[in-house]
Amino acid sequence: MKKLALILMSLLVCLGLFAGCGTQGESTSNTAGDSSSSSSQENGSSEAVQKGDPDKKAILVVSFGTSYNDTREKTIDAIEQEIADAFPDYEVRRAFTSQTIIDKLSERDGLEIDNVTEAMERLVDDGFGTVICQPTHVMNGLEYDDMVAEVSAFAGNFETLKFGTPLLNSSEDYQLVAQALVKNVPTSEDDEAVVLMGHGTEHFANAAYAALDYTLKDQGNSQYIVGTVESYPGLEQVQKQVEALGAKKVILAPLMIVAGDHATNDMASDEEGSWKMEFKKAGYEVDIVLKGLGEYPEIREIYVSHVQQAIDGE
Repeated sequence: MKKLALILMSLLVCLGLFAGCGTQGESTSNTAGDSSSSSSQENGSSEAVQKGDPDKKAILVVSFGTSYNDTREKTIDAIEQEIADAFPDYEVRRAFTSQTIIDKLSERDGLEIDNVTEAMERLVDDGFGTVICQPTHVMNGLEYDDMVAEVSAFAGNFETLKFGTPLLNSSEDYQLVAQALVKNVPTSEDDEAVVLMGHGTEHFANAAYAALDYTLKDQGNSQYIVGTVESYPGLEQVQKQVEALGAKKVILAPLMIVAGDHATNDMASDEEGSWKMEFKKAGYEVDIVLKGLGEYPEIREIYVSHVQQAIDGE
């Protein structure tokens, strides 16, 4: 009996020790977790974002970019300059969204241009507290959405961060752009058609091209036709409209801010498959207007007005 009692007591002691070990391990784990959580909270509070001076203001003009220096000077440079002239209290800075173009300009010309993230980091480092981001995009497409996402990641670094809108945003924009196109790419003969070649996108904002085409015709400009090189309506749909007009001559002009690669090669070149050669093959006389939208004063004025609307909070 004594032996049995001793065995039972030994078992009870061992069970107590095991239970104690288990409890100790759980307690240690919880303590460590609390310590880690407390440390994280302290770090979070000590790393509060220091915002810039709200009186130090900048306008970041964001463009897709171009490697064609001559058209960049006439378009992107001109837009930036007019914005700078209109808002002397703001420093105007530049960013391109195309890393391919940025790299090409750097390697070929030694020209250093920030991408969007680099430009925003520079604005933070330089202590700006008020930033207006104005894109030169034609519409609210993929490039615009990506730009907004990149810029918005820095919102906590500024007292004020606002976005201007692309060229085609409001009903008034469509009216003004249509009028600018008719003024700067005129047609004087009944048997002429003006074909405006846009880029096109998979984004639902591609509907902007059809809306602009409708606006032109609603204003009484039935000879103006909008198409895209990479989406709908494409060259096939444009050719149907030209044929329906009974036109004998086609005036080709880019519906892009710069007259870059698409305008030079896909629209105006003598290469097989270009819009110029396709219309010539179909028997039309073809004229080329190799000017980007940024060359038109009325278009630049729209961008200036969009900056003002952003500043005013409209």
